[in-house]
Amino acid sequence: MRRLIVNADDFALTGGVNRAVQELHAQGVLTSATLMARAPATDQAIRQALETPSLGVGCHVVLVDGEPVLPPGEIRNLVDQQTGLFHSALGTFLRRVLSGSIHAAEVEAEAAAQIAVLQQRGLQLTHIDTHKHTHMFPAVLRPVLRAARAAGIRAVRNPFEPLWARRATPNAPFARSIQVALLRWLQPAFQRVVAEEGFTTPDGALGVLATGTLDATTINSLLKQMPPGTWELVTHPGYNDHDLAKVHTRLLGSRETERTSLEAIRQFPDLELISFADLPDVGNPRS
Repeated sequence: MRRLIVNADDFALTGGVNRAVQELHAQGVLTSATLMARAPATDQAIRQALETPSLGVGCHVVLVDGEPVLPPGEIRNLVDQQTGLFHSALGTFLRRVLSGSIHAAEVEAEAAAQIAVLQQRGLQLTHIDTHKHTHMFPAVLRPVLRAARAAGIRAVRNPFEPLWARRATPNAPFARSIQVALLRWLQPAFQRVVAEEGFTTPDGALGVLATGTLDATTINSLLKQMPPGTWELVTHPGYNDHDLAKVHTRLLGSRETERTSLEAIRQFPDLELISFADLPDVGNPRS
């Protein structure tokens, strides 16, 4: 059986991103989205999610390039002391992770606060993931999972793209290919921590290598070669409008491309499209 979660990241980033999520779900090609607790269009995204119970909604935990929920004084090691915001560059965040400057207690507290913002508004969260996949790193993963488990969430994105999917991704930028390949060394630790913390996760993520270049050709290539199992297609659809232009993101024109290209999923009627809510309970074998 081939099961696919089609997830849109950055739900709440702008009204145009929210519109794309709503339209793609109505078209039957998007099953899930992860919502940012502190973003320009969070209130609108929450209203849309509450009005669309068939859409699986998770928490897109932001620890880099964004605004925290907690006061900066409570998470001093996570934020830029000059701005009170998270560090804008992923490289800066990762250097701090690798040097041991990031404190697990602060990560757990901020993740818990972001989850609470959404749950207190009435959302039944299906899972968690992180902005820019920072939960790849064990120092981030374990405290994020503990915050999620305390909130009753037991599913998390598996951010690692399998070798077959990387080979099935045409026109991937060389630098990103190297980055994705090098980060594979973190996968065994990820699987161990997820099991120890009692979480369930898909078999892997598709489209991570193609972030910024995901188009209909790539979607067709990935889905033609997708083997049996449960996989997540990671997408970033949206409208490249005035609001998006004001946001710090490298994904501008590519959001339009992804939005229009997801229609290609209709060419694979044999796929069972699911959300994270359809994953088996922890400890039970996949059907």
